[in-house]
Amino acid sequence: MSVTAQDLSIRQLQYVVAIADTLGFHRAAERCGVSQPTLSSQVQKLEEVLGVRVFERDKRRVLVTAAGEPLIEHARKVLVELDDLLRAAAEAKDPFAGTFRIGVIPTVAPYLLPFITPAVATRWPRLRLALVEEKTDELLAALRGGELDAGLLALVDGMEDLEHAVVLDDPFVAAVPRTHLLAKKKTVSLDDLEDEPVLLLEDGHCLRTQALALCQRAGATETDLRATSLATLVQMVSSGAGVTLLPSIAVDVENRRGQLAVKPLEKPAHGRTICLAWRKAAPLGRALRELAKTMATASRPATKLPPRSSL
Repeated sequence: MSVTAQDLSIRQLQYVVAIADTLGFHRAAERCGVSQPTLSSQVQKLEEVLGVRVFERDKRRVLVTAAGEPLIEHARKVLVELDDLLRAAAEAKDPFAGTFRIGVIPTVAPYLLPFITPAVATRWPRLRLALVEEKTDELLAALRGGELDAGLLALVDGMEDLEHAVVLDDPFVAAVPRTHLLAKKKTVSLDDLEDEPVLLLEDGHCLRTQALALCQRAGATETDLRATSLATLVQMVSSGAGVTLLPSIAVDVENRRGQLAVKPLEKPAHGRTICLAWRKAAPLGRALRELAKTMATASRPATKLPPRSSL
């Protein structure tokens, strides 16, 4: 018997993807909001129609079979395409009357969102931003997988498959204890950091990669501490444990008590580019570019920078 599209359902595809993600029928049923018997029955029907066993299961565990792996990847692609279809229809009506699912990296979220969210709400009162904080790799994976519509993050290598619009240029500044010799300087050069103990974020933060590259060029020495947040870095620097590089957007928040001496880096300027990125085929592309423009205007006070000429 030949199989046609009419023999399958979108819900069945959602169920097998949920099981593959959770490796458990009970957890998958909870995620999908159905009973476990219903989910199990539908997955069994899908396997019967396809003539392929997708999962190997017993009382202790669930595994994806070798034959099931490519089928699940196809199911993921179908669900992404379906979501794009629905969003294309929504955009044809009013893209700013729905929900944008946006991921934001932790070294951007607390510093730009307080500026961005009120501005977006003022311009598009019917638009809802569903925001989630993720590190760069996880955010990009969710974006490419269709779980997010866009990501607000620092531009990094390997994003050529995505569209993006620049929101903000974010220069790095040197942050040192107020009693440090560098605190007396108006600006700090990379040479000034030679042999200095530098505190950086833990692996997984793109800011760590960017700052580490500069520190290595300067001949600075990374300390054993790898912080989970910029707040931790600032506290450790203020205690005299070393120096660090901060993005400009974080200075007003993290140094609000003036516990650090913050110095601009000498030209040429070093920093990162904050952008809004989305899939090239995303139906919300034009709307997201408009959103990026509003984000850019709202974010300027975070670094006291003049406006960019264009996005």
